[in-house]
Amino acid sequence: MSIHVRFAEPDDRSQWEALWRGYQQFYETDLSAGTDALWRRLMHASGDGPYALVAVGDDHVLLGLAHYLYHATTWSEAPRCYLNDLFTAPQARGRGVGRALIEAVYDRADRHGAGQVYWLTQQFNATARRLYDEVATVTPFIKYVR
Repeated sequence: MSIHVRFAEPDDRSQWEALWRGYQQFYETDLSAGTDALWRRLMHASGDGPYALVAVGDDHVLLGLAHYLYHATTWSEAPRCYLNDLFTAPQARGRGVGRALIEAVYDRADRHGAGQVYWLTQQFNATARRLYDEVATVTPFIKYVR
């Protein structure tokens, strides 16, 4: 199976939305109220984003998605790239889709001049964390949220 990563396009909406719902189910959350607004933002992304990449298989079926954005930081003159969402369709897991999406974000972040790419995941996400341990360095930071 070959994997091609590209920016999401308007015709991808229904397949992207199925992946987006799968992502929400995995994390046991419901972001459906904001789906239309998110799609509009992804389709008109510029500057800091957010941007949407999709992994596409040989049959033009979307296998995964990655949403990312850029932001300034007080720790560096270079912007940071936040990989906000990453999801691979269950039937495509273990085939390199997640890695291809992360590497595509890395490439775009490098071209944007980002000094760092980072993301969050939950402790229970052991399968994904095995990949993340291969392509990045885990940090000791703990997230707080209001």
